[in-house]
Amino acid sequence: MKNIGIFENNGKPEAIKWIDYSLGILRSYGSECAVRPELVNLLDKFNRSYVKSIPHEEFEKFADVVISYGGDGTMLSAARIMLNSVIPIMGINVGKLGFLAEFSVNQLDKSLNDLMKGNYRVVDRTVIESDFGEEKIFALNDFVIEKKDSSRMITLDGYVNTHYIGSLRADGLIITTPTGSTAYSLSCGGPIITPATEVICITPISPHSLTLRPLVIPDSSEVALVVHSPTGDASLVADGQIRKIVKNGDTVRIRKSDAKVKLIKPLESSYFDLIRAKLLWAVNVVDSEKNPVEGKIFE
Repeated sequence: MKNIGIFENNGKPEAIKWIDYSLGILRSYGSECAVRPELVNLLDKFNRSYVKSIPHEEFEKFADVVISYGGDGTMLSAARIMLNSVIPIMGINVGKLGFLAEFSVNQLDKSLNDLMKGNYRVVDRTVIESDFGEEKIFALNDFVIEKKDSSRMITLDGYVNTHYIGSLRADGLIITTPTGSTAYSLSCGGPIITPATEVICITPISPHSLTLRPLVIPDSSEVALVVHSPTGDASLVADGQIRKIVKNGDTVRIRKSDAKVKLIKPLESSYFDLIRAKLLWAVNVVDSEKNPVEGKIFE
């Protein structure tokens, strides 16, 4: 692993601190590292002369791997830039939960040493896309169509492969990939979907009807949503970062993209380890080993 792109997009001191620390480890392996030009002067003086200054958009021409320093939002930004490449992304969590950026700074030495020694695995993640005029928009997590500038609900006429599924009244809808199933969709009552599952999930946001529940469909399907809003327009948001305005009567079409995102994962852990650690999934409220009184919940 010779050429490494260092990705961050906000200049936060905490991220810069760990980038400086990491550069010392990577340098010991003889790697060449690149950062965006704006970051160079924020680094330690010794590291400034070591790194190459390359815009993020040109990492594809330089890097064998990209390491993202930040939270899941930073990972989503890195994924969007590296979308058309085969370069894998490793996420170092300098944020809060860190579900996509799952490598902890508390084990940074081990994680980087494992990276340099090839002790990792690379997984492909599904991406979805939508056409907006002449522009194609991509999302690794989800697309959200939601109300704009109003507290009133919107109505979305939904179709799957031209088959009418219903007139959906809610604050909005989330169209999520398996990767995004643990993000906004989960907080709206959507299911956890393992990443290799070839499906898309349609999750309503605060629906008017109790019977309007999440719907899981094959990812070979195209979802079409016709917008009806009391204000005349609604928002289309990709991964919480790209926002477009759609007008009444517009049809938003969302489908699986041919593009993939490659993520670096620990060799010794599984997706189920991750959701237990990050989401406390299937964690028992009562630990019988620590609390010998069976069935008692300790405050």
